[in-house]
Amino acid sequence: MKDKLNQKKEIASNWFRSLRDQFCKTFEEIDGGKFERKKWSHKGSGGGEISILKGDIFEKVGVNISTVSGEFSEDFKSQIKGTEKSANYWASGISLVAHMQSPKIPAFHFNTRFLATGETWFGGGTDMTPSIPDKKETEYLHSQLKEACDAADQKYYEKFKKNCDEYFFLQHRNEPRGEGGIFFDHLNTGAWEADFSFVQDVGKKTLEVITNIVKQKKDFKWTEEEKDQQLIKRGRYVEFNLIWDRGTLFGLKTGGSTEAILMSMPPSAKWK
Repeated sequence: MKDKLNQKKEIASNWFRSLRDQFCKTFEEIDGGKFERKKWSHKGSGGGEISILKGDIFEKVGVNISTVSGEFSEDFKSQIKGTEKSANYWASGISLVAHMQSPKIPAFHFNTRFLATGETWFGGGTDMTPSIPDKKETEYLHSQLKEACDAADQKYYEKFKKNCDEYFFLQHRNEPRGEGGIFFDHLNTGAWEADFSFVQDVGKKTLEVITNIVKQKKDFKWTEEEKDQQLIKRGRYVEFNLIWDRGTLFGLKTGGSTEAILMSMPPSAKWK
């Protein structure tokens, strides 16, 4: 059983690294810039790699991967599934956040992960935060995510869309962070290969969606007023990540790299 779990861990972590490479290669081709990489070590075991590009189209895009293991603190383990008998954990994943130069191109967030405590599961999702909402763009994102969901289970899309709408919501402002997407956690149907295939499809669809939207809009002109609108929207993004985001808390509570955890922050933001 242990060997089988180790095999799953290796397959998942290798996929996250491969997907990271696909994102970076595609974005470099679009932008013309180069990602800079930096490795970090975890306080328990393992570590990760930060990849950051600051270019002409991508004002700041980060694609991070990590594979770590350790032991949850007593005050935190009660919040994590499968820790009743042991506080030990293993986690591997990929996280992407893209903030664009153009206020006409949305910000994108994506992550997927595989976790093992006393139980194992996948989690993650994709969402989009435009400064200037575009109905056709939003419909395109959701149609592609629905396609990925439907290939796995006809019930996934509505369920995971609802999860996203509820999770990426700024409660203190009573407003959504963006135009939604999908969000799932504790995914373990008992068919690991099928669950993993779904996670792979979400990653591939995300790359396809971002690539198509950026290519379509990268040469659009914008005004200073529109840029100002983008900076204010980014302020909301910062508020969510620092106040409500569970991934931020997980990373900080488990001794992750602060630089990697806060990679999601935009290069500049504004508050009225």
